[in-house]
Amino acid sequence: MNAGAAPSAIEAVLRRDRLITLVALACVCIAAWTYIALGIGTEMPGMDMPGMAMPGMEMPGMTMPGMAMDAAMPMPTPWTGVYFALMVAMWSVMMVAMMLPGAASMVLTYAALQRHRRQAAPQAATALFTLGYLVVWAGFSVLAAALQWRLDSLALLSPATATANTVLAGGALVIAGAYQITPLKQDCLVRCRSPVEFLTRHRRSGPFGLGLRHGLFCLGCCWALMLLLFVGGVMNLAWIGVIALFVLLEKTIPGGRWLSHAAGAGLILWGGWTLIAAA
Repeated sequence: MNAGAAPSAIEAVLRRDRLITLVALACVCIAAWTYIALGIGTEMPGMDMPGMAMPGMEMPGMTMPGMAMDAAMPMPTPWTGVYFALMVAMWSVMMVAMMLPGAASMVLTYAALQRHRRQAAPQAATALFTLGYLVVWAGFSVLAAALQWRLDSLALLSPATATANTVLAGGALVIAGAYQITPLKQDCLVRCRSPVEFLTRHRRSGPFGLGLRHGLFCLGCCWALMLLLFVGGVMNLAWIGVIALFVLLEKTIPGGRWLSHAAGAGLILWGGWTLIAAA
């Protein structure tokens, strides 16, 4: 009876740890999506925002027909150091909202392995693993904010923070689609889709280092998809949701690799059509 009770006790502990990890991940994701939905601190919905070019403006100095520039017209928010930091924070929160659901399987598997190996403080190790993963995306957020600043300085962003240049949008679609079918993309996707194999192969790394490694594979898998945010709008909640859902499906459903290839072909066709229309 004691022998039967021991496995039951272990299963109860594993279920408890899994529940705690799931609740923690869910709370972080909900907080991130709430931040995005409310646009806290970004002032994106208003007139006073970066990239506030007049509708129809595609090149610096061009204005909407029939509308003269007026000294009293609201000016765009300047890209100060504080504003850049705010944009980095916005991108970082967005990456948490978009990428953490797809990484949940890896995080839960890591938590279960920590408990199975009877490691001390498994929940703390899981938190460090998750932190290492998010640090990679925080680094990506710095680069994304810098790209946003550059596009804005060239007047290539619309009021919705989507690229106002059709050729640029078409090029981004083709690049993202072509990357979907490259061996590097597929190799990174396989690592993201196989938590047990990944954690077993790199088990000698510490929790933070292991999280960093997984984050780098995830970045290698999804960086081109993140460029599409500039096509549909950086703060377009529906567009963010579509990309986040695709990333989740690509990493979790049985036919994820075929979905990846199909999406790549679709993006190339979409981008090619956009470029032809712009010619």
